[in-house]
Amino acid sequence: MNISAEIVIREAADADREAIAGVLLEAYSEYSAVLPAPSWADYRDSILDSVHGDAPVSRIVAELDGQIVGSVLLFTSSEAAYGRPELGIHTPIIRLLAVSPAVRGRGVARLLIHEAAGRAVALGAASLNLHTSDMMASAVRLYEGLGFKRAYETDLKNGDTLVKGYCLALPVSASLQTK
Repeated sequence: MNISAEIVIREAADADREAIAGVLLEAYSEYSAVLPAPSWADYRDSILDSVHGDAPVSRIVAELDGQIVGSVLLFTSSEAAYGRPELGIHTPIIRLLAVSPAVRGRGVARLLIHEAAGRAVALGAASLNLHTSDMMASAVRLYEGLGFKRAYETDLKNGDTLVKGYCLALPVSASLQTK
């Protein structure tokens, strides 16, 4: 099946924010069982603040049959993404990549990352960054499969959790590896 023929990748409208929040909470709710209740509550609030805030330079969504089934937020720097200028990331960062569990495994995340990479190149960036943790093992496999490399210098701590930095060098053409 060619999922890209079915999936529409587009910039989100303001009216899409609630649908984006719904997909994010649906996708990330699996971590509520792993995280202590107060940590999950803080994480959920951070997710919602990012969706409803004005910091992203772009909100990219994946649509299937008129329904939003995935999204990713693109920020211009570590200051915009996390309020952490000391990380020294002055190139785009993706955050909160989410795909509805009902459509996982069909290439939606790859399409969203590819679109974000293209937009980063359009902004004149030489790299695309992200942060994730070990509890998101399937996401780590995806990122590494697409060519993201560990960027140890951008690691950060969130309580007791090591949040690992990754970076993708962007060629002029913005083509991702297709493994």
